[in-house]
Amino acid sequence: KHIVAFFGSEGLYCYDFEGNQIWKKEFGLLDSGPPDADEITWGFASSPIIHDGKVILFISVRNEAYLAALDVNDGKEIWKTLREPDPCWATTTVHESAARSQVIVNGYKRIGGYDLKTGKELWWMKGAGDIPVPTPVVANDLIYITNAHGGKSPVYAIKTTAEGDISLQGEDTSNSHIAWAQLNIGNYMQTPLVYGNELYLCRDQGIMACLEARTGKKVYRERLSEGVGWTASPVAADGKVYFTSEEGDVQVIKAGPTYELLAKNSLGDITMATPAISEGTLYFRTRANVIAVANSPP
Repeated sequence: KHIVAFFGSEGLYCYDFEGNQIWKKEFGLLDSGPPDADEITWGFASSPIIHDGKVILFISVRNEAYLAALDVNDGKEIWKTLREPDPCWATTTVHESAARSQVIVNGYKRIGGYDLKTGKELWWMKGAGDIPVPTPVVANDLIYITNAHGGKSPVYAIKTTAEGDISLQGEDTSNSHIAWAQLNIGNYMQTPLVYGNELYLCRDQGIMACLEARTGKKVYRERLSEGVGWTASPVAADGKVYFTSEEGDVQVIKAGPTYELLAKNSLGDITMATPAISEGTLYFRTRANVIAVANSPP
């Protein structure tokens, strides 16, 4: 019943499906620049999500940081949990289990999980990339988190039952709360994808990696292109994985443990946004157009 859109310093807006504004809130100036260059300002990127009647906001910029839940009906604050200022551009993820529901956030100084009802921190660890962008992904009772700006470019597979300080020690790549970790293979911009038994990652320069999702074992790595940037996250359906370059070339890979390029199609325009899939239709947003691709008209 609600559509919410967050524009950083310009505020949060809630509409109904007819386009009527229900409520709006402002949060003041949100300085979204990198942590080590005060003269640079970037855009705000963490998207709001709606879950169980709550709008979840993750604000983590140079001047302040917190996770908050608002009532989706009127925008009133339900809870707010302060965090150490730590510029982050990632969108949160909600995971529900029989034991608990948690909001999961990426981060540099602090990756963590928070109780959906109260905002209480359930578990935490220090990250390795100082400008986190990818959204956490949950599958196989594991939370997949990656970041890759500086540090060791890790991918972590964290158990959904994690509690307390779960930080890895020394050169360890696992502990009682972290099933596995792989270094020097993580993403800077793109959210990873779990589809079937595989975890797919694609780095900015077009190097794609496929790992066993449950074990972290490397299955294969392939270069999708030379001299082309990749920002959009991969999506999958019908046994196919779609990777979209910034130049608008869509590479269709067969899902599974063996690399096979099925098709390569051009959208004819710059493409930075992640595609969406709904009811047999692929939706792409380029610089100038929204494009729907389907076997037949709806």
